[in-house]
Amino acid sequence: MPAPPPEKLRRAFAAYMSGDLDEAERLSRSVAAVKPDLFDAWHLLGFVQAAMGRRERALQSYDRALALQPKSSEALVNRGAALNDMNRFEDAVETYDRAIALNDAYPPAHANRGVALHGLKRYHEALGAHDRAIALKHDYADAYANRGASLFELKRYDEALASYDRALAINGRDVEAQFNRGNVLRALQRLSEALGAYDRALAIKPGHAGALANRGAALHEMRRFSDALASFDRLIALAPHDAEAHYNRGNALHDLGRFDDAILSFDRALARKPNLVDALYNRANALFVLKRYAEALAGFEETIAARPDHPYALERAASCVLQLCDWTRRARYQRALAEDVRANRSIVSPFTMLGYTGDPALQLQCGRQYAAATTPAESLLARKGSRRPQKMRIAYLSADFQEHAIPYLFAELFERHDRSRFETYGFSFGRDDGGTMRKRLTAAFDRFEDCRSASDDDVARRLGALDVDIAVDLMGYTSESRFAILARRPAPLQVAYVGFAATTGAPCIDYILLDRIVAPEGSDAFFSEKIVRLPDCYLPSDTKLKIGERAPTREEAGLPPAGFVFACFNNAWKITPDVFDIWMRLLGEVEGSVLWLLPSNAAAEVNLRAEAAKRGVATDRIVFAPRAAPEDHLARHRLADLFLDTLPYNAHTTARDALWTGLPLVTLPGEAFASRVAASALAAVGLPELIARDAAEYEALAMKLSLEPALLAAVRARLVANRVTAPLFDSQRHTRAVEAAFAQMIERHERGEAPARFDVTVGEDVMVLPGERQDG
Repeated sequence: MPAPPPEKLRRAFAAYMSGDLDEAERLSRSVAAVKPDLFDAWHLLGFVQAAMGRRERALQSYDRALALQPKSSEALVNRGAALNDMNRFEDAVETYDRAIALNDAYPPAHANRGVALHGLKRYHEALGAHDRAIALKHDYADAYANRGASLFELKRYDEALASYDRALAINGRDVEAQFNRGNVLRALQRLSEALGAYDRALAIKPGHAGALANRGAALHEMRRFSDALASFDRLIALAPHDAEAHYNRGNALHDLGRFDDAILSFDRALARKPNLVDALYNRANALFVLKRYAEALAGFEETIAARPDHPYALERAASCVLQLCDWTRRARYQRALAEDVRANRSIVSPFTMLGYTGDPALQLQCGRQYAAATTPAESLLARKGSRRPQKMRIAYLSADFQEHAIPYLFAELFERHDRSRFETYGFSFGRDDGGTMRKRLTAAFDRFEDCRSASDDDVARRLGALDVDIAVDLMGYTSESRFAILARRPAPLQVAYVGFAATTGAPCIDYILLDRIVAPEGSDAFFSEKIVRLPDCYLPSDTKLKIGERAPTREEAGLPPAGFVFACFNNAWKITPDVFDIWMRLLGEVEGSVLWLLPSNAAAEVNLRAEAAKRGVATDRIVFAPRAAPEDHLARHRLADLFLDTLPYNAHTTARDALWTGLPLVTLPGEAFASRVAASALAAVGLPELIARDAAEYEALAMKLSLEPALLAAVRARLVANRVTAPLFDSQRHTRAVEAAFAQMIERHERGEAPARFDVTVGEDVMVLPGERQDG
């Protein structure tokens, strides 16, 4: 029988157990000094030093102990633990192998070897080590927990969850197991359950930083932004120097719409960790939303400098360049975007791409890459089997069900749906502005769902629970869209319509509603969706759209008292140097004329005036209209003489507005969808002669109309007459065509047929441009 340990060593162990590590180290060291050949003294000293974080010293103490007892499996395992803590995983594995060679039936040797293998990212081998430990000791809680960690890294989440559940059944107070169980549940998108796990971890250890951080992240993913903010505030109170906590707080504030506060949080994060590139990037995003485009551009370019391979910063910087009308940078970013899309090098928003290129093949490639990167396919939630006998159920999804351009196209279509055949749902994830349009839209649907605070999963499940036949996306990749909802496949058929003027490139979208002008013969190859061509202009129109009774005077509108008024009420970012060159030549030829534009940001206005000056045009001949209510803006169209369109991104809603008010429009269609919408509107209102075939004809046509008042008056008179008879403003006809499209989609699906292109006719020949034949 070995001699009992000295009394002082027993006191050292008691001090360790009570948490007095300094006393435990002092006592065990004094024993080792007196009895240098006492294994237990060196072993306990190493154990205490490891607990104090003095790992190099602990390693030395374990080595002294092992010199005395080389076959101590326990000392080898503890030595390996110190090496694990030092991230010396290869050395740790070698030490555990020595312990196992001495005693293969010692569970901690296998369990800790698994931890070292996990640290080396040899997860399959780690799993085998954990399993061996559990085979030796069936109630080994730590081994179950560490097994769960390896399964998590292998993305075997259900098995990881079961392993953590077993660990917690043995030791319900294991805070790390609770925390990591929450992480598994979060990976499984079982966010409510994840939240419960984090809360249980915090009940055990209220200051657990990881649980507070990941709790906030889960709340953020659940769109409970105020609760997420509170969780991050708790974390910052505990760890005020935690840069990531300030960064995540900024993200929560951003999604609450508190952009100035978000910027302050990002600034605090960067003050603590200047190389936190995500904070730099998201700070620039907040500046972008605030329309502080020059500052945002500086932030995005700083992000690129810090991380040249940042997946999003190039596109965001390019978007700022568009908004600023910064044509010096424009050409450089145009080349860079095209190169990155072709090389699949960064993630480029298809919406931004529309402002830089009219190449439909490049737009398709961009859409496919963006969809693959941002909306990976999830589990299918749509119903299986045949639909029940019922009205056709159509759900429209948008963040723009408020005072916005989209409702001013769609409101009457929603109201005119045949309620004997169709049941309609509005799914809104934008703000409720409480305005007249919001109230009108709420009343237009059979059911209106405000989904701002619902997660993508929850919205998808609501759609599935309603047994919707068709989900119609009205946004594509525009601001605040939530395309991930449709990636979950909540409806058997999913359709893109109007909100985004290009293919989505997304496999979750089956059809896209277009017409024969925006999608002529041969264009199907540039769409991932199956094209359904409506007979007239694909744009709906609201004939209840009010035009203010009183037009302002020219003086009130900021226009000179006399002279021809060329107008373009498109967003300024759509203006390109080539089109602007034409406009400036028109101003040069038409004496006393002005160019009337919508207001933009101050920097863009300065840049556009500077570009006019470069082309020899006085800057006061560029007039920016002040902001106005929709009906007042329509009323002031009466002061304009001719609307000049942009390319490669046409007037869309603005073309409809101009034609509705009786303002003639000259357009130049390109190859891609976005560049052909105004041509479609003109054809559908009976004025195809205002569609130019090339840039020279566009300029000549605008010049002719501006110099021949009688010709312009005749065109305007025809427009006013056609407004009450032409298909463009026949909302009833358009609604029936859309319904016919939906019915045919559903019929095909019920017959078990895959989506396929088809055309819809409503009693008349369909529109095509001169020189463009119909599909055979």
